Amino acid sequence: MNKLNPEVGKNVVVNGLRTNVHDVGAGSPVVLIHGSGPGVTAWANWRLVIPELAKGRRVIAPDMVGFGYTDRPSSITYNLETWLTHIVGLLDTLEIASADIIGNSFGGALALALAIRHPERVNRLVLMGSVGVPFEITEGLDAVWGYEPSIHNMRRIMDFFAFNEGLVNDDLAELRYRASMQTGVQDAFAAMFPAPRQRWVDALASADEDIRMLKHSTLILHGRDDRVIPLATSLRLNELICDSQLHVFGRCGHWTQIEHANRFTQIVDLFLAEDRRMDYFAIE
Repeated sequence: MNKLNPEVGKNVVVNGLRTNVHDVGAGSPVVLIHGSGPGVTAWANWRLVIPELAKGRRVIAPDMVGFGYTDRPSSITYNLETWLTHIVGLLDTLEIASADIIGNSFGGALALALAIRHPERVNRLVLMGSVGVPFEITEGLDAVWGYEPSIHNMRRIMDFFAFNEGLVNDDLAELRYRASMQTGVQDAFAAMFPAPRQRWVDALASADEDIRMLKHSTLILHGRDDRVIPLATSLRLNELICDSQLHVFGRCGHWTQIEHANRFTQIVDLFLAEDRRMDYFAIE
């Protein structure tokens, strides 16, 4: 991690793309795939949980192509295939045969598709506020993907993310606005999800029959009060994935890993433990 900018980790070349990766800890690998908010980075998304998860395993959190401090080639087409190729390439570059995968929102759709198309690369699966099944696009997600740079618009988007209004203030909005205004960031972001945006929800969805075929042990997490990705998506994933369990956080929006960081980490840590127990009564 760069002491001057904690969002900058290690520089790894993946399929010719300079990829910003946070690679910390030792042991069984777990890969964290971030969401798709404007100006997002892996560190911004996972900063509260990386240190705890890294106490007992190797945590790998990349900026996906087009996001953060990873390359944004002008010639690239942003779609599910592009991002899947990038994550598989990262595993190959780091010589990781298989890993536990945690996906947040957009990252959940990638994690789900990775488990379907490359099942041998995924051990256990954690889906948090996940895209990946069809739903009618929400006002919140349409605002996120339709972001046009301004501090006012960034503040409006962040208000959609959090249930706890105290987590969002003008200083944080300005910080994320500045991140969204780095050279090339907004151009790449605007190319990912142009209107009409319902088609991108559909494009990131996996087929029901493919999801039903999954053999992976899966933990599904969602904020009950999520205004970006509806809780119904996780209920559907829980219905489709045979070996799955669902935990719903009350008084929680789309920022499960931020609004309930300690409990999120405890639940995930237990799920990824070797005995695979989910003893909620043991959580304090």
